[in-house]
Amino acid sequence: MTYGITGNPTKDRLWEPLAALVDWLDEQALPFRLDPALADGLRQRGTDVGDRATAAYAEGADLVLSFGGDGTLLRTAHAIGDVPILGVNVGRLGFLTKVEASEVQGALQAVEAGETGIEPRMTLDVAVEGGDTGAVPGWALNDVVVDKSGTTSMIQVEATVGGEFLNTYWADGLVVATPTGSTAYALSVGGPILTPGTDTIVVAPIAPHTLTARPIVLPCDAELVLRVETRDHPFAFACDGVSTVLDGGAVVRIRRGTHVVRLVTLPGRGYFGTIRDKLSWGQGGVF
Repeated sequence: MTYGITGNPTKDRLWEPLAALVDWLDEQALPFRLDPALADGLRQRGTDVGDRATAAYAEGADLVLSFGGDGTLLRTAHAIGDVPILGVNVGRLGFLTKVEASEVQGALQAVEAGETGIEPRMTLDVAVEGGDTGAVPGWALNDVVVDKSGTTSMIQVEATVGGEFLNTYWADGLVVATPTGSTAYALSVGGPILTPGTDTIVVAPIAPHTLTARPIVLPCDAELVLRVETRDHPFAFACDGVSTVLDGGAVVRIRRGTHVVRLVTLPGRGYFGTIRDKLSWGQGGVF
């Protein structure tokens, strides 16, 4: 196996386990390449990484390690194509990251022993009419968000599904999430948890004016069209946390993506166990 290694260099908790991993990979004679930002940080802290620093750290890799939180993993997914990703948590909650930093060597031993699997995660393809999205990606693993920008006023969003009118939302915005993203922003605004592999999309309003405007789950093969009708002020538009500001009147088209993100799974680390752990289910006692 050849490993690519990337991560968030602003995380102080990254450096000690990363240095230990680099030393271990050398001891095991396992080939690896490093994101240049991580290589520079290791050198500054006295770890010799040789000539392994390259911007093409994922090229030819069998697996990419992403050190950080879920945001780091999302950035990694957009940067590397279809190489499988193992998320190493040095952040806070980390629904997408599979192991803690202290466990990474054991995880790679499982990889080398052939004890791991690959879980495909669906994405959303996104197209915008009537606005320049700049550097915002054209697909999302987690979610697509339209939100008010620079104002306390709500925005008006007309939503249609497969050409059929769904609703006109008066709200702070809307979150459109995959099953992967259902445990992120969508969950925080009252959306349901969708298990991976359900092939569905959740639409969750943010602080709707009408309390009966509830989240709704859609089939993944339907095209969702959002038309932001509010024209007197701009709105924020984001894919996986990368955002820009667009003028009212823009149309956002969302459908199931052609790209699939592949996440590494580990033995004994099931999805429901992760949910129980991260959300502290069953730890509050009986009332």
